[in-house]
Amino acid sequence: MRQNPSFTLASEEGVKRLIREHPWMTIVSMTDAAGLVASHYPVLLDETADGIVLLTHVGRPDEVVHELARHEVMVIAQGPHGYISPGWYDANPAVPTWNFVTAHLYGTPGLLEHDENLRVLEALVDHFEGPMPEPRRMRGTAEDSAYADRIATGTVGLRIPITRFVAKNKMSQNKPAETVNRIIGELEGDGPYASAALAAEMRRTHEALRAARA
Repeated sequence: MRQNPSFTLASEEGVKRLIREHPWMTIVSMTDAAGLVASHYPVLLDETADGIVLLTHVGRPDEVVHELARHEVMVIAQGPHGYISPGWYDANPAVPTWNFVTAHLYGTPGLLEHDENLRVLEALVDHFEGPMPEPRRMRGTAEDSAYADRIATGTVGLRIPITRFVAKNKMSQNKPAETVNRIIGELEGDGPYASAALAAEMRRTHEALRAARA
Protein backbone atom coordinates (compact mmCIF):
# COMPACT_ATOMS: atom_id res chain seq x y z
CA MET A 1 0.00 0.00 0.00
CA ARG A 2 1.50 3.33 -1.10
CA GLN A 3 2.13 5.59 1.86
CA ASN A 4 1.86 9.35 2.23
CA PRO A 5 3.12 10.95 5.46
CA SER A 6 -0.09 13.00 5.73
CA PHE A 7 -2.23 9.86 5.86
CA THR A 8 -0.01 7.30 7.63
CA LEU A 9 -1.67 5.52 10.54
CA ALA A 10 1.30 4.45 12.65
CA SER A 11 -0.46 4.09 16.00
CA GLU A 12 -0.92 0.54 17.26
CA GLU A 13 -3.89 1.72 19.29
CA GLY A 14 -5.40 3.28 16.18
CA VAL A 15 -5.10 -0.01 14.33
CA LYS A 16 -6.60 -1.88 17.28
CA ARG A 17 -9.59 0.48 17.24
CA LEU A 18 -10.05 -0.18 13.52
CA ILE A 19 -10.05 -3.95 14.17
CA ARG A 20 -12.50 -3.67 17.07
CA GLU A 21 -14.95 -1.53 15.13
CA HIS A 22 -14.64 -3.35 11.77
CA PRO A 23 -13.95 -7.02 12.52
CA TRP A 24 -14.89 -8.47 9.11
CA MET A 25 -11.52 -9.02 7.42
CA THR A 26 -9.82 -10.53 4.40
CA ILE A 27 -7.09 -13.14 4.86
CA VAL A 28 -4.68 -13.34 1.92
CA SER A 29 -2.10 -16.10 1.41
CA MET A 30 0.54 -16.71 -1.24
CA THR A 31 0.46 -20.52 -1.49
CA ASP A 32 2.69 -23.02 -3.20
CA ALA A 33 -0.23 -25.01 -4.61
CA ALA A 34 -2.67 -22.35 -5.80
CA GLY A 35 -0.85 -19.03 -5.78
CA LEU A 36 -2.81 -16.17 -4.23
CA VAL A 37 -5.78 -17.21 -2.09
CA ALA A 38 -8.19 -14.94 -0.19
CA SER A 39 -10.95 -15.68 2.33
CA HIS A 40 -13.17 -13.54 4.55
CA TYR A 41 -13.84 -14.09 8.26
CA PRO A 42 -14.74 -12.21 11.45
CA VAL A 43 -11.71 -11.49 13.61
CA LEU A 44 -11.31 -10.51 17.27
CA LEU A 45 -8.38 -8.99 19.10
CA ASP A 46 -6.77 -11.00 21.85
CA GLU A 47 -7.13 -8.23 24.41
CA THR A 48 -4.87 -10.06 26.89
CA ALA A 49 -1.87 -10.22 24.54
CA ASP A 50 0.96 -7.77 24.03
CA GLY A 51 0.92 -6.10 20.65
CA ILE A 52 -1.69 -7.01 18.06
CA VAL A 53 -2.85 -10.63 18.10
CA LEU A 54 -5.86 -11.77 16.06
CA LEU A 55 -8.19 -14.63 16.95
CA THR A 56 -10.43 -16.19 14.33
CA HIS A 57 -11.34 -19.43 12.62
CA VAL A 58 -11.67 -20.75 9.10
CA GLY A 59 -14.04 -23.33 7.71
CA ARG A 60 -12.46 -26.55 6.48
CA PRO A 61 -10.72 -26.96 4.09
CA ASP A 62 -9.55 -23.34 4.08
CA GLU A 63 -6.70 -24.23 6.43
CA VAL A 64 -5.40 -26.53 3.67
CA VAL A 65 -6.16 -24.17 0.79
CA HIS A 66 -4.31 -21.31 2.55
CA GLU A 67 -1.51 -23.63 3.74
CA LEU A 68 -1.99 -22.04 7.15
CA ALA A 69 0.84 -22.15 9.69
CA ARG A 70 3.32 -22.71 6.86
CA HIS A 71 3.89 -19.08 5.90
CA GLU A 72 3.00 -15.47 6.60
CA VAL A 73 -0.46 -14.20 5.68
CA MET A 74 -1.77 -10.69 5.14
CA VAL A 75 -4.98 -9.72 6.93
CA ILE A 76 -6.78 -6.66 5.56
CA ALA A 77 -8.94 -4.55 7.87
CA GLN A 78 -11.21 -2.01 6.16
CA GLY A 79 -12.99 0.85 7.90
CA PRO A 80 -15.39 3.50 6.55
CA HIS A 81 -14.66 4.67 3.01
CA GLY A 82 -16.34 6.63 0.25
CA TYR A 83 -16.20 8.88 -2.80
CA ILE A 84 -15.30 12.53 -2.29
CA SER A 85 -16.53 14.81 -5.10
CA PRO A 86 -14.42 17.81 -6.21
CA GLY A 87 -17.71 19.70 -6.19
CA TRP A 88 -17.47 19.63 -2.39
CA TYR A 89 -14.21 21.62 -2.43
CA ASP A 90 -14.20 25.14 -3.89
CA ALA A 91 -14.06 26.85 -7.29
CA ASN A 92 -10.40 25.94 -7.89
CA PRO A 93 -9.49 23.10 -10.28
CA ALA A 94 -9.70 19.75 -8.47
CA VAL A 95 -10.14 16.05 -9.03
CA PRO A 96 -12.24 13.53 -7.08
CA THR A 97 -10.73 11.25 -4.47
CA TRP A 98 -11.65 8.43 -2.11
CA ASN A 99 -11.38 8.73 1.67
CA PHE A 100 -10.75 5.57 3.65
CA VAL A 101 -9.09 3.91 6.60
CA THR A 102 -7.46 0.51 6.16
CA ALA A 103 -4.67 -1.66 7.55
CA HIS A 104 -2.59 -4.50 6.13
CA LEU A 105 -1.45 -6.77 8.96
CA TYR A 106 1.18 -9.50 8.58
CA GLY A 107 1.84 -12.59 10.67
CA THR A 108 2.11 -16.38 10.60
CA PRO A 109 -1.02 -18.11 11.94
CA GLY A 110 -0.87 -20.75 14.62
CA LEU A 111 -3.52 -23.47 14.49
CA LEU A 112 -5.53 -23.88 17.69
CA GLU A 113 -6.29 -27.12 19.45
CA HIS A 114 -9.93 -28.19 19.50
CA ASP A 115 -10.73 -26.88 23.00
CA GLU A 116 -9.12 -23.51 22.32
CA ASN A 117 -10.95 -23.27 19.00
CA LEU A 118 -14.22 -23.78 20.89
CA ARG A 119 -13.31 -20.93 23.26
CA VAL A 120 -12.58 -18.62 20.31
CA LEU A 121 -15.86 -19.57 18.61
CA GLU A 122 -17.72 -18.90 21.85
CA ALA A 123 -15.99 -15.53 22.21
CA LEU A 124 -16.97 -14.61 18.64
CA VAL A 125 -20.61 -15.51 19.29
CA ASP A 126 -20.63 -13.60 22.60
CA HIS A 127 -19.05 -10.55 20.94
CA PHE A 128 -21.60 -10.27 18.17
CA GLU A 129 -24.63 -11.47 20.13
CA GLY A 130 -23.90 -9.11 23.03
CA PRO A 131 -25.78 -6.10 21.57
CA MET A 132 -28.86 -8.19 20.75
CA PRO A 133 -31.92 -7.70 23.00
CA GLU A 134 -31.98 -11.44 23.73
CA PRO A 135 -28.48 -12.78 22.99
CA ARG A 136 -28.35 -16.33 21.64
CA ARG A 137 -25.23 -17.72 23.30
CA MET A 138 -23.31 -20.71 22.00
CA ARG A 139 -23.79 -22.38 25.40
CA GLY A 140 -27.16 -20.81 26.07
CA THR A 141 -29.00 -24.14 26.08
CA ALA A 142 -27.90 -27.75 26.15
CA GLU A 143 -29.24 -28.16 22.61
CA ASP A 144 -27.32 -25.13 21.30
CA SER A 145 -24.16 -26.31 23.04
CA ALA A 146 -24.37 -29.80 21.57
CA TYR A 147 -25.08 -28.42 18.10
CA ALA A 148 -22.14 -25.99 18.35
CA ASP A 149 -19.80 -28.80 19.36
CA ARG A 150 -20.81 -30.78 16.28
CA ILE A 151 -20.51 -27.83 13.90
CA ALA A 152 -17.15 -26.76 15.37
CA THR A 153 -15.48 -29.86 13.97
CA GLY A 154 -15.81 -28.25 10.54
CA THR A 155 -13.69 -25.26 11.62
CA VAL A 156 -10.07 -24.60 12.49
CA GLY A 157 -9.17 -21.91 15.02
CA LEU A 158 -6.34 -19.46 14.37
CA ARG A 159 -4.17 -17.21 16.50
CA ILE A 160 -2.25 -14.69 14.39
CA PRO A 161 0.44 -12.63 16.17
CA ILE A 162 0.98 -9.55 14.00
CA THR A 163 4.67 -8.86 13.44
CA ARG A 164 4.22 -5.75 11.27
CA PHE A 165 1.49 -3.62 9.75
CA VAL A 166 1.00 -0.85 7.21
CA ALA A 167 -2.04 1.34 7.81
CA LYS A 168 -3.51 4.42 6.20
CA ASN A 169 -6.13 6.91 7.38
CA LYS A 170 -6.96 9.24 4.48
CA MET A 171 -9.55 11.72 5.71
CA SER A 172 -8.79 14.95 3.79
CA GLN A 173 -6.03 15.94 6.22
CA ASN A 174 -4.44 17.93 3.36
CA LYS A 175 -7.50 20.17 2.94
CA PRO A 176 -8.29 23.44 4.73
CA ALA A 177 -10.78 23.39 7.60
CA GLU A 178 -13.59 25.00 5.62
CA THR A 179 -13.28 22.34 2.89
CA VAL A 180 -13.22 19.55 5.48
CA ASN A 181 -16.40 20.95 7.02
CA ARG A 182 -18.12 21.04 3.61
CA ILE A 183 -17.11 17.43 2.92
CA ILE A 184 -18.44 16.30 6.30
CA GLY A 185 -21.67 18.20 5.67
CA GLU A 186 -22.15 16.45 2.32
CA LEU A 187 -21.40 13.05 3.85
CA GLU A 188 -23.98 13.72 6.57
CA GLY A 189 -26.58 14.81 3.99
CA ASP A 190 -28.87 12.78 1.76
CA GLY A 191 -26.92 12.87 -1.51
CA PRO A 192 -25.83 9.84 -3.54
CA TYR A 193 -22.50 9.59 -1.68
CA ALA A 194 -23.73 10.32 1.83
CA SER A 195 -22.06 8.22 4.51
CA ALA A 196 -22.65 8.89 8.18
CA ALA A 197 -19.92 6.41 9.15
CA LEU A 198 -17.31 8.14 6.96
CA ALA A 199 -18.40 11.56 8.25
CA ALA A 200 -17.95 10.35 11.83
CA GLU A 201 -14.48 8.98 11.02
CA MET A 202 -13.50 12.31 9.45
CA ARG A 203 -14.71 14.20 12.52
CA ARG A 204 -12.73 11.93 14.82
CA THR A 205 -9.58 12.31 12.71
CA HIS A 206 -9.72 16.09 12.51
CA GLU A 207 -10.62 16.52 16.17
CA ALA A 208 -7.54 14.46 17.04
CA LEU A 209 -5.43 16.63 14.72
CA ARG A 210 -6.70 19.82 16.36
CA ALA A 211 -6.04 18.40 19.83
CA ALA A 212 -2.49 17.43 18.82
CA ARG A 213 -1.79 20.95 17.57
CA ALA A 214 -3.21 22.65 20.67
